[in-house]
Amino acid sequence: MTSTESTHVWQPASDGPAVRGTVILLPGRGEHGGVYERFGKRLSHDAYTVHALDISADTDLSTLSHRIDRIAAQASGPVVLAGSDTGALQALALVSADAVRVDGLLLVGLPDTEAGAESGTGTGLGADTADPEEAGWDHELAARTSCPTHQARLTADAEFARGSLSDPVPPHLAAVLQGTGVEGVDTPTLLLHGGADTVAPVDHARGVAARLPRGELAVTTDGRHDVLNDIVHRTVAAEVVQWLERLRGGPELTPLISVETQQTFALAR
Repeated sequence: MTSTESTHVWQPASDGPAVRGTVILLPGRGEHGGVYERFGKRLSHDAYTVHALDISADTDLSTLSHRIDRIAAQASGPVVLAGSDTGALQALALVSADAVRVDGLLLVGLPDTEAGAESGTGTGLGADTADPEEAGWDHELAARTSCPTHQARLTADAEFARGSLSDPVPPHLAAVLQGTGVEGVDTPTLLLHGGADTVAPVDHARGVAARLPRGELAVTTDGRHDVLNDIVHRTVAAEVVQWLERLRGGPELTPLISVETQQTFALAR
């Protein structure tokens, strides 16, 4: 892994296979790029380069698009723009506005901006526990991930901003899911969401996926909000790699493998 002041990069070994693709990752509320170290390492082992940017939900989208363009200009293979939480909204905003050109979108833990529709914002932990002091650190950890290793990592991380999951989603990002802009995103998109996400219900992700012309949704059983760093992070990373491998074949995302069940065998007799 290498890093600059604002970007963390995980690359395949120089003596390994050729780079198969590039993922540019935008973190969510409270996070920084280094939080995705094990995800970056895992994808790099499968010959994908991962760039995780240190940004906030308030980062100017124009500035962000220039940073992404610079990385994409030197990237190998298909380029995928990924985002978690508010980072997912930033990624969707940039692609829907045609501010960046990428081959795929990976949207993780997409916030439910309708939760704060009356104020035009949207909260993190829900109206009943929106005060981070009342909710407490243990409550936020439980909402983010059920992985004890990642919980310990966040607890010891001095750069992680505790309580940020209760920060309102900036209005310009909340507006991304309003109107008909999402329906115009023709980029192949994989949404990942936790089945037990208390920050944003999985039905919200289902609704967004249904609006995307090339949207697919993968839901983790009993998963929390930070899907890439949840207890089943290995399975999630494997799902991402399989999707990336299909994307390499073109935007049609043609399946590379099919699983036959006992029912399939019975029908073939």
